[in-house]
Amino acid sequence: MGLNLIMLGPPGAGKGTQAERFARARGIPRISTGDMLREAVKAGTSVGLRAKAIMESGALVSDDVIIEIVRERLANKDAAAGFVLDGFPRTVAQAQALDAMINGGDPLIVVDIVVPEVELVRRLGSRMVCKDCGTNANAGTSPDSACQRCGGRLEQRADDDVSVVRERLKVYHRSTEPLVEYYRTRPTFRTVDGAQPQDQVAADLAAAIESAGRVGASR
Repeated sequence: MGLNLIMLGPPGAGKGTQAERFARARGIPRISTGDMLREAVKAGTSVGLRAKAIMESGALVSDDVIIEIVRERLANKDAAAGFVLDGFPRTVAQAQALDAMINGGDPLIVVDIVVPEVELVRRLGSRMVCKDCGTNANAGTSPDSACQRCGGRLEQRADDDVSVVRERLKVYHRSTEPLVEYYRTRPTFRTVDGAQPQDQVAADLAAAIESAGRVGASR
């Protein structure tokens, strides 16, 4: 049975780090919205060209374009044994479209990584990102350190100013939190305390996914 997993959580919850770590351990692709957009644009598909035009105009990519990009990405052979979605779905409409895509397939496991807002603000305010490749540095990394992936210079993310962070969290609560309510009643929905050290979060995440997977397999 394949493993279809969604990681939910606010900015700074660590879902990207945990998604990449879990996907690597299980040998399935971690698929992020940003990755999917870049791949579609690079491949020059019809939907990729639409997305490129929208992004170059400075507008947000609409649900229908994102949904079509996800549909194309999940049709790739490497996703046949499962996937970890990071950054999708972001709206209930996207979640409903995903349900339709995998209808009749392997069950969908949803994990919400929960972190208190005061901790999110602290994390995001001190988060460093590589100027060259865009990789987020691990929490607590010194600004003088080099990027672990490419050796590039680290800098604070432009969107991690405290006032910007608080606004991003407001947007999350308003537009993305309804997803938690959409999925909460499913037997394959789990929550994990993301305020713990990374290794403990990873262990709790693996246990939650195993538990949800057993429930999904019995249905």
